[in-house]
Amino acid sequence: MNFDKLTAYLDSLKEQYGVPGTDIKVVKDHKTLYRHMTGFSDYEGTVPVSDKDLYDIYSASKIATMTAVMQLVEQGKIGLDDPVTKYLPEFSEMYYDPGFKFGFPIKMPTRETATCRADRPMLIWNLMSMTAGLSYDTMSPSIRKVREEVGSEASTRELVRAIAENPLLYNPGTHYAYSLAHDVLAAVVEVVSGITFGEYMRKNIFDPLDMKEIWYQVPENEAGRIVAQYAMDFRTGEMKRQEGNTFRLSEKYESGGAGILTTVDEYSKLLDALACGGTGATGNRILREESVKAIGTNRLNPDQVKEFQMGMRLGYGYGLGVRVLMEEGYAKSPVGEFGWDGAAGAYALIDPVNHVSVYYAQQILGMMKAYSEIHPAVRDLVYEGLEA
Repeated sequence: MNFDKLTAYLDSLKEQYGVPGTDIKVVKDHKTLYRHMTGFSDYEGTVPVSDKDLYDIYSASKIATMTAVMQLVEQGKIGLDDPVTKYLPEFSEMYYDPGFKFGFPIKMPTRETATCRADRPMLIWNLMSMTAGLSYDTMSPSIRKVREEVGSEASTRELVRAIAENPLLYNPGTHYAYSLAHDVLAAVVEVVSGITFGEYMRKNIFDPLDMKEIWYQVPENEAGRIVAQYAMDFRTGEMKRQEGNTFRLSEKYESGGAGILTTVDEYSKLLDALACGGTGATGNRILREESVKAIGTNRLNPDQVKEFQMGMRLGYGYGLGVRVLMEEGYAKSPVGEFGWDGAAGAYALIDPVNHVSVYYAQQILGMMKAYSEIHPAVRDLVYEGLEA
C-alpha cells in the first residue's frame, strides 16, 4: 500500500478549490490504514484540523437512519412493503402535482397548486429509496407554522405531521426525488420503538459501536469544537461564513436525514461495521449481513436511475438511502460499493467486498465540485493506494 498520491491530492485542495480544511480516514477490517488532515478548523486559520473536531455531516446521517430501519425490519417490527400509513396515519390522503418538473430553481407545489389525489400507496421502501414523491421543502407553510406556534419545543412527530400536509411532487413510486423521506422514517422509528429517535439510535447503534461523541442536537459544552463552516455561492463561487444546521428545525427535532454532528473517528465506526457485514470493532453486531446487502442493492428502475444520476454518479444506482455502484468502468472501487455524502461535503464509502470504509469530511455548503470532482478523485486514489 502507498497513499502518497492521495496525500498529495488532499494537500492540494486548498490551492485548487479553496477548501480550508479536511479530514479523512480509511479503515479495513477494523484497522486504520490511512489518516490525514489538512488545513485549519477555525475561520481565522490559526487552529489546525484535529481528530477532536466536530462536523455537521448533513445527509451522510442517512446511512445511520437506514441502519436503524433495517434493524426493525430484521425484528419484524417494520416491513419494507408496509404502507407508511400503518405507522403514520397523517399520510393517508396525499395529493401530488401532475405538472411538476424538476429544474432550478425548484418551484415547490403548495396547497394552492392544482393537484391530483395519489392513487398509489406510499411504502416504507419508497421512503428509503427516495421514490415516495416527497420534497425537501423545509420552508413550507405547514413547517413554518409549527415552528412559529410551538417554537423550540416542536418535536420530530409534530414536524413530520407538518411534512405530511405538503403536496407531493410525484405519485408515490413513480419517480426518484431526493426529499425529507428519511426525516419521516425517524418518526416511524419513534412510533415503532416507543422512544425518541435519538434515544433509539444511542441505544441500538451508537452505544454498541462505542460511538460516544455523536449527537442530533449540539451540547452547549461541545459547541466550541464545531469546525468553521462556509457556504459557496453557486454563481460566483464566493465563500462566506455559514453557522448552524438549518435542518435542525427545532431544539427537539432529530433529523433522520441530516441531523448528526460527530467526529470523523466516531462516524467511521459505523461505516466500518457496515463494511464488515454488520459487525463493529467492538464485536457487537448491529445488522445481519443480508440486511447490509439489502441497503446496498439498487431499488430504482432504469428511468429512475437516470433521474438519480443527472449527469453525475455514472455507473451508480440508488439503494436504501445510498448510492450503489452497479457497473464496472466508472470507478476504481468494486461493484457493490455504496455510501452517501453530505451538504457540506462529507463523503462516506462502504465496500463490503473488501471490508473497506472511507470517511472524508470538509465543511463547505453548496460546493458542487465536491461531489463531481473531489469525491470521485478521493475514492479512486484510495483504491490506487490500496493496490500500490
